[in-house]
Amino acid sequence: MELHPGAAPAKGVTAWLAEALRAAIGDGRLGAGARLPATRVLAGDLGLSRGVVVEAYQRLTDEGLLSGRTGAGTVVTGLAAQPSARAHPREASGMRLPLPPSAGVDLDLSPGVPDLSAFPRAAWLRAERAVLAAATNADLGYGDPRGNPRLRAELAGWLARTRGVQAGTDDLIVVGGVAQALALLSQTLRSRGVAEMAIEDPGSRGTRDELAHWGLRPVPVPVDDEGLRVDLLAATGLEAVLLTPAHQFPTGVVLSPARRRALLALAGLIIEDDYDAEHRYDRAPVAALQASAPDRVAYAGSVSKSLAPGMRLGWLIAPRALHADLVTAKHASDLGNPALPQLVFAHLLACGDYERHLRTVRRRQVRRRDALLYGLREHLPQARVEGVAAGLHLLITLPGPADDTALARRLEEAGVRAHPLSWHRLLDGPPGLVLGYAALSPDLLVEAARRMGRVLAARAR
Repeated sequence: MELHPGAAPAKGVTAWLAEALRAAIGDGRLGAGARLPATRVLAGDLGLSRGVVVEAYQRLTDEGLLSGRTGAGTVVTGLAAQPSARAHPREASGMRLPLPPSAGVDLDLSPGVPDLSAFPRAAWLRAERAVLAAATNADLGYGDPRGNPRLRAELAGWLARTRGVQAGTDDLIVVGGVAQALALLSQTLRSRGVAEMAIEDPGSRGTRDELAHWGLRPVPVPVDDEGLRVDLLAATGLEAVLLTPAHQFPTGVVLSPARRRALLALAGLIIEDDYDAEHRYDRAPVAALQASAPDRVAYAGSVSKSLAPGMRLGWLIAPRALHADLVTAKHASDLGNPALPQLVFAHLLACGDYERHLRTVRRRQVRRRDALLYGLREHLPQARVEGVAAGLHLLITLPGPADDTALARRLEEAGVRAHPLSWHRLLDGPPGLVLGYAALSPDLLVEAARRMGRVLAARAR
């Protein structure tokens, strides 16, 4: 490689070095397994401070392009050659469909994409070895359609500690992500004559489409800065509502205490999608609604935002009156989730590795969220950032009338993908953009904000 620090901008040496290494990995000059110089050695060769090299290596490690171990040095992982996760307009808070790559889009801010480079490969491999060493023949059979009892027991304890959920081992159903939880609930409700369900607006378009697929007509109820308008929900007279109270998708607001009380005072079923509660950065997340009314709330969550969506591993806790029908539907659907991932996840919960992983991911995501906020302040000062410090996305609203779908198209032309807020609305509302930040490094998030500012400035001229 030809590295010339003199060509770097005075205040951008770290970004210059990270980009040079990233490009070399991308085009194959630095292949998988290539060992990079020690930070002190490379700093001396280039005449830079060691801190610059350390930070550049860390950025690429955050992106999954490098890995470093004590005694083994820093090596190229080769992950750059893997296809990137891309979103679809029908993306949901808890599910997504693949979108073919678009020419020229190199900064994908689609919401809902977690940091896949952070998957705890070493911890998962250790746990898998331990599980295989101890697994019985019965563990590899069809088993209970509700899920492996060891995982259900560990989940019951973990959800009680972290989310306040009231459930025993027998109350949990292990599912293939929140998407399957919603499918089972929809089928069960339809069999009982329910034809409509209230949903948040704006809310997850993917969830809305899934409900419609299973024969439930979604009825939008507005969301404001306190969450779902419970007074307007009451006026619908509907028997069921689906919402994201801990961190509303996509506005990022938390359902206020007064709204929680009003919601729990209504009759009917509440479906709680707790899709990213583990990602709260300024304080502990608000307790799950299910903790206050386990006989009224069907609670769903998954590892899609904490480990990887490809794991297809989640949980459903429903009121006792629905439980038997849901288990029957689960058995008819797939006979139960794969055995080994359940046992491995149970092991990670039991030994504390999952909690350690979450702490690491939260620290990384705080840095990325802060970088995007900095970039927005610098390059889009007219945009208003909505919601609390949580999750893997931001919502920005824009002043004055605007076509956010057309704006998203112009951003794609500049190499940036974002979701227009209108994709996630049925009712009228202000324009905006939903921006995911989990899958990009801090410097790339600042660059995305810079390009967005340039596009908006051109639109204003």
